[in-house]
Amino acid sequence: MMMYSKQHLERVRKLAYKHIGITLGPNKDAMISNRLDKLRDTLNNNNVEELLNSIEQGEYIDTFVATLTTNKTNFFRESYHFDDLRDRIASHVQNNNESLSIYCAAASTGEEPYSIIMTLEHAKELHDNPMFKYSLLASDIDTSVLATCKKGIYEWEKSAMDFPSWVTPEKYFKRRENTSRPGDYLIKVKDSLRKKVEFGKMNLMSAKYPFREAQFDVVFCRNVLIYFNQEDQLSILKKLFSTLKIGGTLYLGHAESPLELVPYIERLGHNIFVKTKHYL
Repeated sequence: MMMYSKQHLERVRKLAYKHIGITLGPNKDAMISNRLDKLRDTLNNNNVEELLNSIEQGEYIDTFVATLTTNKTNFFRESYHFDDLRDRIASHVQNNNESLSIYCAAASTGEEPYSIIMTLEHAKELHDNPMFKYSLLASDIDTSVLATCKKGIYEWEKSAMDFPSWVTPEKYFKRRENTSRPGDYLIKVKDSLRKKVEFGKMNLMSAKYPFREAQFDVVFCRNVLIYFNQEDQLSILKKLFSTLKIGGTLYLGHAESPLELVPYIERLGHNIFVKTKHYL
C-alpha cells in the first residue's frame, strides 16, 4: 500500500461527500488508502496529485464512485424482512386483491432486489394467485454495480446458505460450472425474473427524488444509511418517507435508526416500521 499524505486523504473525504454523500471519518484512513491504491491501478496512473486534480475537475467520477462505495451484500440478507414481506404484506395485498409497489433504495449488485422478487413469486404460489401484480424499482449510485444487476450473474458455492429453505433456486436461476473455481457454480437470474425489476441510477443525496408522494407500499433502505452522517441520514429518511403510503412499510438495516420518524411510525420489530401518518 502506498503511503498517502493527510492532504490526499482529506481531498478524498471531500470528494466522497460531494459525489456520494458519505462521511469518511479518521477511522477510515486505511480504507481510503486501499481505495486510492485500487483507483490508481484502475486508471493506470500512479501520480496521486494528478489523479485527484482530474477528479476534482470532473473527470473519472463514475470510476471514483465505484471504487469508493462498499457493495457487500448477499441473497436474503437479514432474512426476517423477506419473511415479513411474504407473510404479512403480500398475504394482505392478495387477500384484498390489491397490487404492490416497492422501492429498493440501494440495489448494490442486485442480490437484494432479486431476493424481493423471489419472495413475491413464492407468495404468489402460496396463494395460488397468478394474477398478483407488483412492481419493483431499484436504484444505486454506482453504474458498475447496476451493470451487474442487469446481467444477473453471480458466483455461487455449493456450500453457500444464501437461500432460505422455502426458496427453490432452480426456479429462478440457470446454473453452470464456474471454470475458475472447480466445484462451484455461476448462477444467472432467469430472464422472466430479471424483467420484473426496473433498475436505475440515483443518488440518495439528491435534493429531490423522481417519485410521487405516497407512491410506494414498501421501501427497502438497508445497510446504506450507516455510511452517512446523522443529519444526512435524516434528510434521506424524510425524502424516502414522503414516497411511502400511509400503512406502508419501511425496512432499515439492523444497525440503522428511524431517528425523528419515530412519532410517525409503528415499530414491528427487526427494524420493520409501518407509516402511521405523514411527517410534519
